[in-house]
Amino acid sequence: MIVRDGTTDVIRAAADLAERLPEPLAPLARIAFNYRWSWLPGGAELFRAIDADRFELCGQNPVRLLQEASARALRRAACDKNLLDRAAAGEAAIRADLDRPPASEIDPDHPVAFLCAEYGVHLSLPIYSGGLGALAGDLLKEASDRAIPMVAVGLMYRKGYFRQRIDAGGWQHEYWIDTDPPRLPAALVTDGDEHPVTVEVPISDTVVTAQIWRVEVGRVPLFLLDTAVPENDPVGRWITGRLYEADAETRLAQYVLLGVGGVRALRALGIEPGVLHLNEGHAALAPLELASGALRNGEPLAQALASARARTVFTTHTPVPAGNDCYPAGAVTRATGRLARELSYDQDDLLALGRTHPEDSSEPFGVTQAALRSSRSANAVSRRHEGVARDMWSALWPGWPPERVPIGHVTNGVHVPTWIGTPMRELLDRHLEGDWIANTADPRTWRGVDRIADEELWAVRGRQRAELVSFIRARSVADRLGRGDVREYVEAAARAFDENVLTLGFARRVATYKRLDLLTRDPEETLALLGGDRPVQVVLAGKAHPRDDEAKRALQRLFGLKGARIIAERVVFLDDYDLATAARLVRGCDVWLNLPRPPLEASGTSGMKSVMNGGLQVSVLDGWWAEAYDGENGWALPGEVDADPDSQDERDTAALHEVMREEVLPAFYERGVHGLPEAWLQRMRASLRSLGPRFSATRMLAEYAAGPYHNTP
Repeated sequence: MIVRDGTTDVIRAAADLAERLPEPLAPLARIAFNYRWSWLPGGAELFRAIDADRFELCGQNPVRLLQEASARALRRAACDKNLLDRAAAGEAAIRADLDRPPASEIDPDHPVAFLCAEYGVHLSLPIYSGGLGALAGDLLKEASDRAIPMVAVGLMYRKGYFRQRIDAGGWQHEYWIDTDPPRLPAALVTDGDEHPVTVEVPISDTVVTAQIWRVEVGRVPLFLLDTAVPENDPVGRWITGRLYEADAETRLAQYVLLGVGGVRALRALGIEPGVLHLNEGHAALAPLELASGALRNGEPLAQALASARARTVFTTHTPVPAGNDCYPAGAVTRATGRLARELSYDQDDLLALGRTHPEDSSEPFGVTQAALRSSRSANAVSRRHEGVARDMWSALWPGWPPERVPIGHVTNGVHVPTWIGTPMRELLDRHLEGDWIANTADPRTWRGVDRIADEELWAVRGRQRAELVSFIRARSVADRLGRGDVREYVEAAARAFDENVLTLGFARRVATYKRLDLLTRDPEETLALLGGDRPVQVVLAGKAHPRDDEAKRALQRLFGLKGARIIAERVVFLDDYDLATAARLVRGCDVWLNLPRPPLEASGTSGMKSVMNGGLQVSVLDGWWAEAYDGENGWALPGEVDADPDSQDERDTAALHEVMREEVLPAFYERGVHGLPEAWLQRMRASLRSLGPRFSATRMLAEYAAGPYHNTP
């Protein structure tokens, strides 16, 4: 029986906000407390109409906007009949969507519980760092669209992920900003007496208390645990301080809280999931708590975990060893010692669960190994990644050939309504049949692409490129002034960035294997590419981990060329990459670059977002592109593994410049009798037609529902 799941608290929070507004604006308060508005056509415009500048200053947070907007702005909005009509229509559309019955074989009384360390739902909810979070946010939105019974659990980081500032020399500096949960579209879950619902989790030598926030992502509730409560000491309150905290003991405490506390929170809310989906290994201890009843009854760990394993599935996202957290046995023993005493299991058995070789007491505890051993199914996030993951973890199944290792794959996909630009969506609305957004995974949906006139397709591409260029002209000046650059460099991109020039995007986490430096490894070729008769302009963005000095130096080397006039005019690095900037880039760039050192790209989703906007790929045949490329829908660089990374980088640099010079530039700049790039448009159509149905979150979630989520106990 549900004691309180926060539904009433969200309604109360919206009502409290509405009381602060002129009565006609009450629908906007209710809309603000469900992120369904963020992928409703025209949803953001409802709030921009009140005060566009304030909406951006608030990080596009509608709750904070309605709290901070001036009385004059609110009075003006309350008299705007067009805005009020649109708000009423928006609220009705959201309500109709939320009122649909579940459309899945999954029992609504036993939903899928999705556990992840980060969620990229929206810019205004700063509890994400990059691709893992964006993927998690997309999956929740798609589950809402498909009416699949799902709940999600994460942590309410009081300072989120770090913000980035690049100095004039190209060195990255980090800083953090308070999240301030009471001003988010979130409600604190309370009991019948309006006291916060809390859970207690033994971590190290103390019991940590966590309260729970509810965030509405369409029809999917996202519950976020928060230890910043008076019951905890300063160390306990810091557990939910920062995402991916560098301190190892704090990270371990976060993982205990997410896994053990996440399951306890669901039970406190009266939710008994049919299946737990561990999205990466951070929540690897969740099956332990799922088995707590059997453990308290004296069953040994292996036996108690059997029933929990039958309800747990696991997705691994990284083939990079450093991305699979490992901790010394002593640290794990300290972090879980009190939990072990409470649940009456042997610590050595838990440590063995997280070792590749269980009998090796010198081996550290790995969260990925623990998650693999505690799950009934495991999947990688692309077809190639499946093979890499099987090789990587084959030692967990000694004597098995890699092809029999029980790790499958569900290739990632992206939530189309979130990432598609308005001009492209309106174009496809006109030419694709029926409710195409609801049927993106059906190849027949995309046949209408061939009926779009060249002029229309090229005009939309031009509009989205122009929108990006306008943004970059303003943003580049602000970023360069903030770095203290000389005035000539400050003004260069604002003068020279051109809405008619081929625009390349390279934006992702700055890590060594992502090979940002391929763009500058041959400076002469780079300068010739940027300043030739067929010019190119490049937009770059991304963050290096605060402790990854090698990645920071790679970023700094990029700025080493900025003294060249053509670099100043044609290359822009956008500080502090976030979801809003990502959306602008994938919508506006003509070409999306992805240059990982194979086979270290598990999937990559930014290129998929570019596809939905008519962008083309120049990518290494790794991750998703290895199964996506067909010779006509983009361009490919070799994906072979090379034991000599320097030689591989030299070859791939040469291959990149060759494909740009010989294929990409001619396709974009050579025009037919009507002044249109016919070869380019042909590839655009091939890309949309072949990749649209295969790399949407609709297809991804359907595969999870039919595969890992199927046959829940």
